[in-house]
Amino acid sequence: MNFRPHARAEPEINLIPFIDVLLVVLIFLMLSTTYSKFTELQVKLPAADAQQLRDYPREVIVAVSSDGRYMVNKTLVDGRGIEVLGTALTLAAKAGKDSVIIISADASATHQAVITVMEAARRQGLTQITFATQSSLQAGVK
Repeated sequence: MNFRPHARAEPEINLIPFIDVLLVVLIFLMLSTTYSKFTELQVKLPAADAQQLRDYPREVIVAVSSDGRYMVNKTLVDGRGIEVLGTALTLAAKAGKDSVIIISADASATHQAVITVMEAARRQGLTQITFATQSSLQAGVK
């Protein structure tokens, strides 16, 4: 009988299969990843094919210039604030709350200038808003 304690084998971790699995995962990720470069977003606004504007008493046409000035029904608005623009919209809205606000913005007008018109209309209770565009043939867009 052998009463000597047996030497236990130390557990060992075999790293070779682990490295093989990691390399396969790495190759899979390298092949399945797409590399896209988004350097800039070019947007050309506005151009659409629409009918000519008709003159209705319910319509209030708000023109927004490229430098942020406003004209309400061909009358220049003094100032660029929401309150001043809202007052001008209320005076021009002959049909009251049923008036339709048509925003005719220059293609290079800032987004904030258009949002200011929309916010002024909302504060005055004028909720029917649309945008005027020109046909793509008139704009020179193909």
